[in-house]
Amino acid sequence: MNTLTQADSFDFTGYRMPAEWEPHAATWLAWPANLETWPEHLEQARNVYLQMISALSHHEKVYVLLQDCEANDSLEEKLQEHGCLRRNVQLCHIPYNDSWLRDSGPIFITNPNHPTQPLVAHDFIFNAWGKKYEPYSDDDAIPQHATRLLQLPLIQHDFVLEGGSIDVNGRGSVLTTKQCLLNKNRNPHLSQAQIENNLKRFLGVTNVLWLDEGIEGDDTDGHVDDITRFVNANTIFTVVENNHSDPNFLPLDNNARKLRDMRDQDGNPFTIIELPMPDKWVEGPFGRSPASYANFLIANDIVLVPVYSAPNEAHVLSLFNDAFPDRKIIPIECSALVAGLGSIHCVTQQQPLIPS
Repeated sequence: MNTLTQADSFDFTGYRMPAEWEPHAATWLAWPANLETWPEHLEQARNVYLQMISALSHHEKVYVLLQDCEANDSLEEKLQEHGCLRRNVQLCHIPYNDSWLRDSGPIFITNPNHPTQPLVAHDFIFNAWGKKYEPYSDDDAIPQHATRLLQLPLIQHDFVLEGGSIDVNGRGSVLTTKQCLLNKNRNPHLSQAQIENNLKRFLGVTNVLWLDEGIEGDDTDGHVDDITRFVNANTIFTVVENNHSDPNFLPLDNNARKLRDMRDQDGNPFTIIELPMPDKWVEGPFGRSPASYANFLIANDIVLVPVYSAPNEAHVLSLFNDAFPDRKIIPIECSALVAGLGSIHCVTQQQPLIPS
């Protein structure tokens, strides 16, 4: 049964947010429908979604949010055309304003030792990245609808947090940025120490790693999933810009320097792998798009990697193959998707397998 609990009264002992490479039960997406997000690239963005859904469906369940029956009928035909494993795709009629499920969807935590609630979901406040885009009330309510469908307990918060602003290694460390989490358009009443305490309590971590700024074109105020990601418990991909005159050079260089001095939850240094930015700008209707190879998704047996038809991508994909030797690397051309100011990780949210 779906139950709603306030965060202040929930016992978080033993719960943690699993790392993305841990087994998934499913991945959640919301079918692109907002012309203000993709004024010139909506159909191309949908084609990217079909490639993602098809790839994921052969390895895990995929929940796809749809706004109406007309979209349902249209998508059914396209799923067959793209070779989806249809039995693993569930279409869900849930209201939403836009497609950024990483930020608006539920964030799951697990506790294999809990007798009745081994998997629960967070319902953090979603305020459209500091009230940048109206309306967003349907997006803010997605976790309630999703957990009602799944019959999972839901923890309600008075804390603004987006999934793209955090990345965990599943062992006790979380990466985030000051530009985002300390921004006054999120939780202005909280200090850095209070925000850090919330992350520790709600995500089951002990070690908060603060980077500074994100990349040009990112309207989320520096989400970490565009710049720096765990690829395993001890290894981190961080994007760097090789062109010293590019606006991204200094902030990304600063982040890379900080990472080399950081330590994990046990006091050990990380292995840092530099991932180049695309060696061409990706332009969209809003100017420079936040195209980054760090916006990948780790799923069961595969990694979906955004590419942008840039000359340096053979080298980029070789880095992914080295970092994920036991997973198939699937590059997907995402220039149209990122024209809406986000890429593969931004539009997906993983649901962990219920631990046994």
